[in-house]
Amino acid sequence: MSNSELHSAKARERAVVTGAGGFIGHHLVKFLKRQGYWVRGVDLKVPDYAPTAADEFVVLDLRKAEEAARATRGVDEVYALAADMGGMGYISSHHAQILYHNSLINLNTLESARVNGVKRYLYTSSACVYPEFLQMDANVVPLKEEDAYPAQPQDAYGWEKLISERLCRHYHEDYGLETRVVRFHNIFGPEGTWDGGREKAPAAMCRKVAQAKLTGDPVVEIWGDGEQTRSFCYIDDCVVGITKLVRSDHREPLNLGQDRMVTINQLADIVAEIAGIRIVKKHVPGPQGVRGRNSDNSRLRRVLNWEPQISLEAGLRRTYGWIEEQVREQLVGAKPRA
Repeated sequence: MSNSELHSAKARERAVVTGAGGFIGHHLVKFLKRQGYWVRGVDLKVPDYAPTAADEFVVLDLRKAEEAARATRGVDEVYALAADMGGMGYISSHHAQILYHNSLINLNTLESARVNGVKRYLYTSSACVYPEFLQMDANVVPLKEEDAYPAQPQDAYGWEKLISERLCRHYHEDYGLETRVVRFHNIFGPEGTWDGGREKAPAAMCRKVAQAKLTGDPVVEIWGDGEQTRSFCYIDDCVVGITKLVRSDHREPLNLGQDRMVTINQLADIVAEIAGIRIVKKHVPGPQGVRGRNSDNSRLRRVLNWEPQISLEAGLRRTYGWIEEQVREQLVGAKPRA
């Protein structure tokens, strides 16, 4: 479905985006508004880096059933992005908190959507659902959707995502709610968390390289040997893929990511080239997650007749430029006054 067709078909639809104060949710709100939706944004906080485009933004705690009920009232579609999450440093050290908070969020949001008569419900899962035993080699075989079972996610974050996927399936089977499940593979872009411990690898790397450039210190720390592999998908492709999935009749989980795999060392080199500097990599101990992960996009192409279009380099150029400005402002603000 083209953008113009989507706009025409959904011009009067009402949607809620939970997690609209976060990175993907903030961008999804903007995209849905451009398609003609009326959008309610819900989160514990407003977006950090730019005003929301939502018609209505409500600060709610979806861990509370009554607030989830308010969030999903009077809408046709729910885009369930709210989660307690972050980069590998965060999700590898907050297992109990993540499992508890995210379970409450998703149990409450899905049940309230059913009670409130929502037509379509999109659940945003993660590549973290895939078994650790399939991701022990940096030269990993791309992960197919059916590879999630037999289950053995690495962290509590992945286990909760997998359980919520199952919950969506059963809500369709038992109650007829039209559910869709997307498995994100490392989404990145501007206007997202770039420091503080919850940032993901592309944002962290852009920050480190920007700091190297602006301070003149070329040393960039990389956790582990840097040979761990990932694929990275730019945010504009992500929001297009989300809406295409919601409009489709595909009810099983679907990968959404790029299928080009790079090492973290290669990621650092790409960002340094964009910044126009030479860096010195310093490998230090730190959480690395699985050794290798890549998306098999065969089903994505078949189901949606589409796949992500924006290259890693193009996405990183946009992301790096934005993060360099944030670092520059931070460094200027940190200087003592004369």
